Amino acid sequence: MQLGVIGLGRMGRIVVDRVLAAGHGVVAFDLDAAAVEAAADAGATPADSAADLVDRLPEEKRIWLMVPAGDPVDATLDDLDPHLDGDDVVVDAGNSHFERSVARAEATDAQFLDCGTSGGPAGAELGFSLMVGGPESAYEAMTPVFDAVATGPAGHERMGPSGAGHYVKMVHNGVEYALMQAYGEGFELLHEGRYDLEMEAVARTWNNGAVIRSWLLELCEEAFREEGDDLGTVADHVAGGSTGTWTVQEALEQEVSVPLIYEALGERFDSRVEAKFSRRLANRLRYGFGRHEVRRRE
Repeated sequence: MQLGVIGLGRMGRIVVDRVLAAGHGVVAFDLDAAAVEAAADAGATPADSAADLVDRLPEEKRIWLMVPAGDPVDATLDDLDPHLDGDDVVVDAGNSHFERSVARAEATDAQFLDCGTSGGPAGAELGFSLMVGGPESAYEAMTPVFDAVATGPAGHERMGPSGAGHYVKMVHNGVEYALMQAYGEGFELLHEGRYDLEMEAVARTWNNGAVIRSWLLELCEEAFREEGDDLGTVADHVAGGSTGTWTVQEALEQEVSVPLIYEALGERFDSRVEAKFSRRLANRLRYGFGRHEVRRRE
């Protein structure tokens, strides 16, 4: 398959590399010419615009968007739309709100797939978890690419009609907030409690057979190993919050109680005004899975 990839940041470049490694062709475009050049050095065909990218693809276009959520997605779709028809497929693999995805699917001439993507830059070698919404025929057409970008056939699934992929990813992120909060609170109690404990050793032991073992707990172990038991200069400032806010808003609309996710979201907002060990760990964990910048104390 020949895939067009628009957006060559950390995640987009991983998509390029994994698709190439699986034996498919890639046509790559980004507003950053240096990113396009780097992708070309890796084996992709460079394009100098969205229109040029479309021209370099076969008759049935398969295009993957990995651009920031919001207006950049709409601007890219506006650039692509005159060049596409119903035989083509466009995948939005960013963190878009599911209602925006439904609207985009209705407004786009091409078949549109919303694709929630989990795993972050740190999961590049293993592949991602992909939660897809949209037409079944479009999903089937993209299956070879999904197999390459995900951990394999078990790492992706069509969740339902348009919007379902980003809906599932939204709730996924809400769960992630609550898990990070739970680990943070547990380690805060251990840090402030009555024993002088080595946090890295606790995390390592828990990760070997304990009920609460997980990749996030592995990242806790990494954080304590690299930053120290007291997390060194890691600041109490947890960025993000949009997907968690969407999750809580949807829960209110559906009258579903999500107290843990709600509290974790509140802790993120509160982290901007006072210091807490649990939130300092959450700050460092966001670097672990997403390579987000670690805020540091002065």
